[in-house]
Amino acid sequence: MRKLIGVMSAVLAAALVSPVAQAAEQAVVCSEEPQDLPIHEFTDYRELQVELARLARASLGRVQVAAAGRSNRGRTIFRASVGTGPKVVLVSSEIHGNEKTGTDALLRILDYLGTSESAHAKRLRRTITFVAVPKLNPDGAELDRRGNDQSWAEVQQAFPQLAGRPPAWNYINGQQQGDDYRTKPGFDVNRDFHPELGYVPQAADVPGSPDQPGWYITPEAQALRAVYLGLKAERGKVPDVYVDLHHQGACVRQEGSNRFLDVAVDYPPLPDRFFEPGQKYAKYRDAYTKDESRQLAISAFNGMTEAGYIGTRYPHAADRDLPGQARCSFALNGTGTVLFEVRGQTQTLGQQHRERFTRAVVAGLNRMINDVSTGAVDRIDPEKFDTIPGTAGAEAFDPRLVA
Repeated sequence: MRKLIGVMSAVLAAALVSPVAQAAEQAVVCSEEPQDLPIHEFTDYRELQVELARLARASLGRVQVAAAGRSNRGRTIFRASVGTGPKVVLVSSEIHGNEKTGTDALLRILDYLGTSESAHAKRLRRTITFVAVPKLNPDGAELDRRGNDQSWAEVQQAFPQLAGRPPAWNYINGQQQGDDYRTKPGFDVNRDFHPELGYVPQAADVPGSPDQPGWYITPEAQALRAVYLGLKAERGKVPDVYVDLHHQGACVRQEGSNRFLDVAVDYPPLPDRFFEPGQKYAKYRDAYTKDESRQLAISAFNGMTEAGYIGTRYPHAADRDLPGQARCSFALNGTGTVLFEVRGQTQTLGQQHRERFTRAVVAGLNRMINDVSTGAVDRIDPEKFDTIPGTAGAEAFDPRLVA
């Protein structure tokens, strides 16, 4: 596994699709219609536990594995960390359970950082503390669906102050992406975050709306908040970096080239006008990390494209406002945050291109981690983010399901 991650343009190049295969893919008629597709090549919950235990042993304790919390159905949400450096990089995967590439990428990075004796790995361990929360939503991951497994009645039982209130707007109790939530409802966990990290759910704030913060009503969001606050307490400051690993529509292409993309990157969708005096985010103005987030996104994009993968900017309208996303809430607290959006989800591509996409994510994360380690990320011009190629075809993907 270590061979797949080390520096290694030659190894990464071996993962590239040949020109013939790439041309053949373009000829395929693409569809966003849900299908029942194989996913057995991805790491499931049992396999995750086995692999994390192996990494702890193989790394001689360098990779430290602990419980970050429990899902609504009682599954352990794991935190794995490696390194002792002052710069903290926090990365989570599978907050949406049908977006699985990130978990495999994180395991490969933990393997390299934990077991490699190379000078490069040793330097990273001295300068970086890398913290991974793979499979943040294990209940949704085992059901192979976007949302977690939690009813509104269970939320009200946990938070009696919400009795009599209608369900939060991100509650899923119908059909979505080919999945039937009517007998097993759940929540889009990536709308359940609030920039006030000590926030307690209030009846007046429910059901809320997409342009308002979330509530920390899901155990999964609470677990990631606990990791974030724990790192803040340990280090005396918030994590330097947070990366949220996701998937998007299956038919998105790089604008201009019309090639199917591998991964798109983005900074937090929080409109600039709301940071002006008297506006909703004015009090976060000095903490907000727009420039730092764009620098990190550019670094990740450079890593992917220099390794031969097809990267883009994720579609980000100037008025898009999603403070309930983890990356937005953390950015308002002073952490630079980046979104990775791999092409296709399990209901549209299954495990097709899994290895290529995993290596593309690894390449982006590797470059970003290295640039954070050396300080090179601070020398990137954030305004160059807008020069990254855009995304075409995203309009076919349901806008309710972005990030």
